[in-house]
Amino acid sequence: MSWYSKVKQNIANIVPAIDYFEQQLDEARLDCGLKGNVEKHSRDMPGIVEYRFNQLQELEAILEHLNIEMRRIRNKHYRMYLEGYNKALSSRDAEKYADSESEVIDQQHIINEVALIRNKFMGLIKAIDAKQFQINNIVKLRAAGLEDVSL
Repeated sequence: MSWYSKVKQNIANIVPAIDYFEQQLDEARLDCGLKGNVEKHSRDMPGIVEYRFNQLQELEAILEHLNIEMRRIRNKHYRMYLEGYNKALSSRDAEKYADSESEVIDQQHIINEVALIRNKFMGLIKAIDAKQFQINNIVKLRAAGLEDVSL
């Protein structure tokens, strides 16, 4: 079962999901290195790109789910202030009061943490792209006859 499914079923699974993706980030940093056999790196790149990009997409799905939940929570509190408050409030006042609810703020903190990890994965994808570019350059140098190029 994917982390997206687990988080969708129960929001309490967000903490283990965040821990998992942070651990994956640490492991993925090793994928960005370029030392050793260029052919092996070249052979492994498609699998690495596919795996890490799928992880990024799963993070995007989790983030979108959290944003949907955020809108639901905000809407619940907004209606409470707009319809059930003792004093008549403007829609803008009700929106500000709803945004200051602890449940809304907690959800924003969770979204921020997942967005941080997603952004780190985006940086990882850029590093993998740079690695692919460098492998391509080394292969071109070797094809041009510069066999003594080493890593």
